[in-house]
Amino acid sequence: MTATTMNVNAVVDQAKFKPFHLKIVLWCIFVVIFDGYDLAINGVALPLLMQEWNMTAVQAGMLASTALAGMMFGAMLFGMLADKIGRKNVILICVTLFSGFTFWGGFASTPTEFGILRFIAGLGIGGVLPNLVALTSEYAPQKMRSTLVTTMFSGYAVGGILAALLGAWLTPSFGWEIMFYIAGLPLLALPLLWFFLPESLTFLVKKQQHERARHIVQQISPQENISSQTQFVLNEVQTPDASIAALFKNGRSMSTLLFWCCFFMCLLMVYALGSWLPKLMMAAGYSLGNSLMFLMAMNIGAVIGTIGGGILADRFHLKPVIIGMFLLGAFSLVGLGFNSPQPVIYLLVAMAGASAIGSSILLYSFVAQYYPLTIRSTGIGCASAVGRVGAIVGPIIIGILLGMDLPHKMNFLAVAIPAVIGAIAVALIRLQSTSQVVTEPSVVKKASRSYS
Repeated sequence: MTATTMNVNAVVDQAKFKPFHLKIVLWCIFVVIFDGYDLAINGVALPLLMQEWNMTAVQAGMLASTALAGMMFGAMLFGMLADKIGRKNVILICVTLFSGFTFWGGFASTPTEFGILRFIAGLGIGGVLPNLVALTSEYAPQKMRSTLVTTMFSGYAVGGILAALLGAWLTPSFGWEIMFYIAGLPLLALPLLWFFLPESLTFLVKKQQHERARHIVQQISPQENISSQTQFVLNEVQTPDASIAALFKNGRSMSTLLFWCCFFMCLLMVYALGSWLPKLMMAAGYSLGNSLMFLMAMNIGAVIGTIGGGILADRFHLKPVIIGMFLLGAFSLVGLGFNSPQPVIYLLVAMAGASAIGSSILLYSFVAQYYPLTIRSTGIGCASAVGRVGAIVGPIIIGILLGMDLPHKMNFLAVAIPAVIGAIAVALIRLQSTSQVVTEPSVVKKASRSYS
């Protein structure tokens, strides 16, 4: 029997949406929801931990940043590990880490013990998200790839909503510990994840696990004639220079630095709000219960901003949409410093969530479109790593400001300044390199002929 060659990347790109795709997206959303929940409980627990352990705002800010430091190292460590042992195995390891050690955090009796457990949980939180994004993107048909990835990302904000609702409902009776016990639920789902979540098709082909690859390709594209003689191949991408230095060549130096600035400012704003919004609202005179509802409003806004931002970016270019979202965030944060009717405050908080979290997700797409294929992963990875530094710094800065007992208007103004800087940085990015991306579809077209 004559051997045939099939390009699996082209098969995935041209496939129609099927139950197999829905299964992947739903399982990834499930993990992302708890990933978002695990990070959002910082905002719920910090005010209560400050009372119980007599911590200052600065100490509490440092404690909140332990998980964020873990996220930075986790993203680097598990990104490299996925290439060696597969995305599925890395996702299972990360779920075990962030769920198990967050659950264990509920038994912590000292800030030091709590901080160590949150750092280890942060390794899983930071490591799982890039692999979930990569797995969803890899299996999504080309024409709806952005939609499916954005939908999957929205689960992060759903986790924040759950944390706020459960925090307002359960912590008055059961204390902050109950929030950490709930985080252990994904451990029960690990056998189901192992059974239902597929491995990366690219990884299976690279490792020559052809039988497993055939089974998956048959689910993606049942009309294809696949036999034991079918040879699977991948899009070959030449990477003559995928180093960090390549990000500063061909007129990209200034734009690369501006992207790093954008990520730093955006994630500083996101994690400052995520960790400190309830405490900021309490400093403005609201009760803890009301403050947790503000956290929920912020995450509802984040869902709307994530999905709405993706729709707007499809109609217009990413650049004006991201600038608009940054400016919207600055406006809403400044507005929170003034005494307004409660419905207006809820609206402003939702706008802040939509702009901060929505713009952070759109920035990933902007970076991916800016750099040519050969250095795209390097560009995204470096920008994300710089952003994680902002995520660590943000809670610490707000903790220092709260410790200074400044008027609450100044606290919100401090969070608004990064949004303005981010908008200016995006506006200054030159788009000349985006033209390099247009050559990419030709690879898919050529590949598609190999099995037609």
